Amino acid sequence: MYQNNQGNLINFAKENRPRLALTLGDPAGIGPEVILKALADTEISKKYDVTVVGNKDLLVQTYRKLNLTENLAPLANPDELSINDVQLDGEIKGEIISGIGNAASGAASFAYMEYAIAQTLAGKFDAIVTGPIAKSAWKAAGYNYPGQTELLAEKSGVDRFGMLFVARSPHTGWILRTLLATTHIPLRQVADTLTPKLLTQKLDLLVECLEKDFGIENGRIAIAGLNPHSGEQGQLGHEEQDWLIPWLEQERQNRPQLQLDGPIPPDTMWVKPGQAWYGNSLGQNPADGYLALYHDQGLIPVKLMAFDRAVNTSIGLPFVRTSPDHGTAFDIAGKGIADATSMKAAIHLAAELVSQRQI
Repeated sequence: MYQNNQGNLINFAKENRPRLALTLGDPAGIGPEVILKALADTEISKKYDVTVVGNKDLLVQTYRKLNLTENLAPLANPDELSINDVQLDGEIKGEIISGIGNAASGAASFAYMEYAIAQTLAGKFDAIVTGPIAKSAWKAAGYNYPGQTELLAEKSGVDRFGMLFVARSPHTGWILRTLLATTHIPLRQVADTLTPKLLTQKLDLLVECLEKDFGIENGRIAIAGLNPHSGEQGQLGHEEQDWLIPWLEQERQNRPQLQLDGPIPPDTMWVKPGQAWYGNSLGQNPADGYLALYHDQGLIPVKLMAFDRAVNTSIGLPFVRTSPDHGTAFDIAGKGIADATSMKAAIHLAAELVSQRQI
């Protein structure tokens, strides 16, 4: 049994277990370690049908090396896992070095992703849980994508997609859901990239996601301002007055069933989520979803509250995709100290979302 985001119990019968593809991520990073730690958890291994997409021999190498580490958390034995062994060129495999992201490790992680996407689109899996990759390693290997989300969208043939970050508070059980309007672009490009059309698209995605993936209809959504104090009536920036406030007023008219709050000054928008997360005044009525206008505006508070358990969820795809909200951590790769909490949360959430979509 497992609780979904509404607190309902999900009983995964063996024949109905969610089929999850779990990509290894960059094999030079902590992906192999957190996967072995996560799959040692019986709450995962017995409830879900998980297939690792990567190279078995690389997993075996990690397993053997980590077993020499003292005070190590339990590891799954690769010989007991379901693994789709993605074949790599021998030269590429020979250049993969733990702790060093390079063109070889980038080529490997890209190959794992391509395989998982193809198999999922073909109906072999219900969801993809992706291990962390290094964008610099992808670029070194000749793949110029801002991240895994954009590759997933391209291969799936969709142009409406978003990065939603989900985390459940260990203190209160409250669930934080934060969507980014813009993602991996330089800060100086944010104001020019934001438009009413883009925000309508992102708001559509968030509303659809709340309904389809979390069973929340007629929800409450908080929308951030762009400038300090949301522009302070044009004194600290003109975007709110010029188009953001008029856009939001129009959206309220178009969506009378929703409660749309904003534009909320970015420095105070996260007070209610923080109170809900830590249990300080739950009566503050936090929103069901938060729309941040740029990367750090949304992710600094998410990582401050939930660094070890936040999950990156790609919305707008024809299948479920989740990922731990951390990077490759090359500096601690192979040392046995990587925390698998976020990977476990990503696996659990993927299973929850698959179940919710099947209702």
